[in-house]
Amino acid sequence: MNKKALVAEFIGTFTLIFIGVGSIAADQITGGKVGLIGIALAHGLAIGVMVSATAAVSGGHLNPAVTIGLWFVRKIDNLNAIGYVLAQCLGAIFAAFLIKFAVPANILTVVGMGTPSLGAGISATMALVTEIILTFFLVFVVYGTGVDVRAPKCGGLFIGLAVAMGVLMGGPISGAAMNPARYIGPALLGGGLQNWWIYWVGPICGGVLAAEIYRYQLEK
Repeated sequence: MNKKALVAEFIGTFTLIFIGVGSIAADQITGGKVGLIGIALAHGLAIGVMVSATAAVSGGHLNPAVTIGLWFVRKIDNLNAIGYVLAQCLGAIFAAFLIKFAVPANILTVVGMGTPSLGAGISATMALVTEIILTFFLVFVVYGTGVDVRAPKCGGLFIGLAVAMGVLMGGPISGAAMNPARYIGPALLGGGLQNWWIYWVGPICGGVLAAEIYRYQLEK
């Protein structure tokens, strides 16, 4: 198991959750001035800079859906895949823990710890479909810009943009997690585990589907 890669995955995922939850809290603190666009940019920038920073060490997965998708197409071995997912989830949990020291408790309570959740009038099926499709887009971009040897060396930028794109569309619908770690950290630290299965099943299904299609239809 590559210990340096695990540290990179921990730090990168920590950044996404800390900045993501922080941006939602900042929107509440400022009375909505950050807005959906600001929250989307915060998530996208966090992923963009951290994928770029960790790509040389771990490949910059920062997402169990990415790791599991790449594991299905044999781009990562069993032991490292398990280690990556654990490091990502631990990074998310630690970020959710530390954000409590940076943001007033009442604000975090109002925003539910920034935990992805269903929007008003949105059914579980709608949220699941949204998470599957948005994560498909994300992992497709990860593969096309970061895994394929023919890819341009600017994957972090476009992966970050894919996350921002997903939040802009899916934020009001499913919370646009696209990442089980983005859900599990805030959920465990106070957001609650309602509809938890949506944020594991959806992203993993979308990630595996994207990796399989790219690997066997486009990469060869």
